[in-house]
Amino acid sequence: MIGSLTKIIFFIIIIATVSIAAGAIIDAGGVITMQFASYEVSLTPIQGIIGIILCLSILLAAKWIFGIIVAIFKFFNGDETAITRYFNKNKEERGYKALADSMVSMAAGEGKDAINNANRAERLLKRPQLTNLVSAQAAEKFGDNKRALKYYKRLLKNDQTRFVGLQGLLKQKLLEGDTETALLLAEKAFSIRPKHEQTLNILFDLQTEKLDWKGAQKTIKANVRAGKLPKDVGLRREAILLLADAKEMLEAGEIDKGKAAAIAANKSSPDLIPAAILAAEMYMLENNKRSASRVLKKTWGLNPHPDLATAFAEINLKETSSERRKRFNPLIKLKSEHSETKLLIAELAIGNEDFPAARRAIKNLTSTNPTVRSLALMAAIEKGEGADEKTVRAWLNKALTASRGPQWVCEKCSNIHSSWQPRCGNCETFDSLSWKEPLTDDTKLTNEMLDFTAGILTGSESSPPPVTNICLLYTSPSPRDRG
Repeated sequence: MIGSLTKIIFFIIIIATVSIAAGAIIDAGGVITMQFASYEVSLTPIQGIIGIILCLSILLAAKWIFGIIVAIFKFFNGDETAITRYFNKNKEERGYKALADSMVSMAAGEGKDAINNANRAERLLKRPQLTNLVSAQAAEKFGDNKRALKYYKRLLKNDQTRFVGLQGLLKQKLLEGDTETALLLAEKAFSIRPKHEQTLNILFDLQTEKLDWKGAQKTIKANVRAGKLPKDVGLRREAILLLADAKEMLEAGEIDKGKAAAIAANKSSPDLIPAAILAAEMYMLENNKRSASRVLKKTWGLNPHPDLATAFAEINLKETSSERRKRFNPLIKLKSEHSETKLLIAELAIGNEDFPAARRAIKNLTSTNPTVRSLALMAAIEKGEGADEKTVRAWLNKALTASRGPQWVCEKCSNIHSSWQPRCGNCETFDSLSWKEPLTDDTKLTNEMLDFTAGILTGSESSPPPVTNICLLYTSPSPRDRG
């Protein structure tokens, strides 16, 4: 192909040079005189140009005739394919030129020329592994998807081009929104090249979209083995898939399998909050409080979250406020300076009617990072200490307009979710939810919070909610929904 392009460029240079020279001769006028031995020939500029062209034509014809004579001579000397090769060589050169022209036309944005040249190359070369691909790409680039599909299907017939054909068809089906067929094509492409990064990513996305958690687990492992995904990221994603699979099995009544998957998810990624909560719930099915406490403490030490505190409180619902406060001490010591820990201390102190301790815990938070939760707790503290209605109302008014604090926010599209889930409900990106404060917060207080604040204002509540309710107050989902 490079040789053909070189010839084309050289030919263009020659033509340009001859044209410039001819123009100069014509402009000069006069007579051209050539002398050979005792002969002298005088020609006008036009006659001279015609003579040059005639000589070049004779030379080209002579070269062609000489080539044929040589081929015939080889044929009669036993080379039965010599003549065929000679003509095929000429045909091949024209084919590669057409192929090159098609690629140049694609780069230049000339869709019709690109397709026409690709078709011409196909007729001349008879090499479908080359021409079908170029034809498919040319048709695809300029919007002729029907023609592109035809050529991609042809590529499936050749072992060398089958994978490329599958990739092309896969792309077309994704554009059409035919995810069912796309999944089948991705699985086939994966079987041919299990280490191809783009195929692995597409297959994973399609599997998670179809809630094929087990299939997605296999794909993640293959991605890690191929070196296309860091091991720690692979373990995290595998944990999420195990968690999603566990929840489905539990909903289907497969308790033992669901329990095993939930515990495995927690072991794979101890910082995954919903996995720790579900694992704790599974341990509590057997009244294994020790194991449930252990997994929650470990995750709290990595990533404090109000749902973890709620789950920790639910391990023993019959204990007194003072007993609960004591049981929470090991949890609190793990992240004593974390804002979530300070809020937890305040909630526990309120539950124990130790309002001065609650105030000390969140005093700085209400000024440095005021949120609905911290301000509402301060209102509860004021109410508990016997402050007048005006003071309580002032804190509640602040709470009604304050940030809701950290929430489950998609890192890609910034969409806010009421609870954690494997895929973003908006952009459908896998594992994109983070517990953080959103850039914009348009969410409103939960019904539980409104009821609580109304109770404080009217005096209908004699005491603040217990710690289990306060933890749930701003996250609201049930234990089963928190994952």
